[in-house]
Amino acid sequence: MLFNSYPFIFVFLPITVLVYFMLNRLRYGLAAKCWLALSSLFFYSWWNISYLPLLLGSIAFNYAVGRLLQARQAHSLDQTASRRGAKGILIAGISGNVLLLIYYKYADFFIVNIGAATGWEVPLLNLVLPLGISFFTFTQIAYLVDAYKGKAREYNLINYVLFVTFYPHLIAGPILHHGEMMPQFDRVRGKLWDWGNAANGIFIFCIGLFKKVVIADTLAVYANTGFDTASGFVDSWVAALSYTFQLYFDFSGYTDMAIGAALLFNIRLPQNFNSPYKAVNIQDFWRRWHMTLSRFLRDYIYIPLGGNRRGEAIMLRNLVLTFLIGGLWHGAGWTFLFWGLLHGVGQVIQRLWGKLGITMPRVLAWAITFVFITVTWVFFRAESWADAMRLMKGMSGLSGIHLNLDTALLEPVAIMILIAPIVFFCRNSSELSVSFRPNFRQAVVCAVLFVISLMYITRISEFLYFNF
Repeated sequence: MLFNSYPFIFVFLPITVLVYFMLNRLRYGLAAKCWLALSSLFFYSWWNISYLPLLLGSIAFNYAVGRLLQARQAHSLDQTASRRGAKGILIAGISGNVLLLIYYKYADFFIVNIGAATGWEVPLLNLVLPLGISFFTFTQIAYLVDAYKGKAREYNLINYVLFVTFYPHLIAGPILHHGEMMPQFDRVRGKLWDWGNAANGIFIFCIGLFKKVVIADTLAVYANTGFDTASGFVDSWVAALSYTFQLYFDFSGYTDMAIGAALLFNIRLPQNFNSPYKAVNIQDFWRRWHMTLSRFLRDYIYIPLGGNRRGEAIMLRNLVLTFLIGGLWHGAGWTFLFWGLLHGVGQVIQRLWGKLGITMPRVLAWAITFVFITVTWVFFRAESWADAMRLMKGMSGLSGIHLNLDTALLEPVAIMILIAPIVFFCRNSSELSVSFRPNFRQAVVCAVLFVISLMYITRISEFLYFNF
């Protein structure tokens, strides 16, 4: 089920909210959690019920591993032996999650490349990527690591199911920690209807809906056409910039709708998107873009690799490795790996530049960062290496520079000129949420955004991050 669909907006969301608070009002707290967990499983099954057993199996496996970790640490008198045993359990748990991800996400990629290298003809598995598998897998890996460190304990199966499946974050994040999620469901005040949170949630949800169905889906037409056919200088840059802004509004739109829907339940999801195109360097960009993924990569990959504790050269190596893994997480393809490599190398160059002690004007730093991000998105979006090279040749002028603007390109250029100030200068949704106060003006803005969005919602499309 999609956030940007009539069934979700007019049926599923209001019914789940209404029943949840009715059960809590009647003091059926456990029943309310069960209702929300079952509703989330129904939400997931709406896409393809055949993958529900996969999700439930993943939950059962990780819950059992988490309980083993907790039991090992709680009942062992020999702390050294306990630590070794717990570490073995953790490695087994993480391995199980990674193998599941490799099978569904990377099996065909490996088969193709092994076949190309060896000449073997192995039939592809042609597996359909289960929706949200990267997100619920990473969420549970984080839980296992936190359980191993003693930072997370969950003895109630219903609580754990709700933690993993809570539908505002299930499909495309944010990637959550158990400690920042479950205490909110147990707060007494959180079980009571809150008009302030509801108004704020609806406001943020409407902003996200508008971003997705009006702006992102409009730009998608030009981005798709450009990546299929563009080869000249102007049309290649229009295609790249169209996708750059499409991805921005698509992903931030999803994030807004997830945060807004969760607020209706008095649940505050962590910020996941903080005006990334305002960044003045690559490190700043990754502090703003998909913030919970950046946190995961830092805490569970970069730091375990050694972080910056073993000297400058090892630290730079760890940066590149972390971003290579981040690129591969986004998709099974050499273009995704190269995209990750570019961002890793960008981080290294920034670090080395910082050691020179040379500063540049802030506007120039922002411009270089934005152009770098736009160029790297080409590899992120391209269906093949050949498509990426065609766009890169066009953008670099190697295919010739013809500045006459085709009339078909005037519309996307005009749209991007209109939305650029929103991206670069306006307050983002998180900032608007903090300063939000229910009043007539806000209600009018919300209503206008919602009505306009409904006019576009007939062209229903999935969010881009559903593919990752």
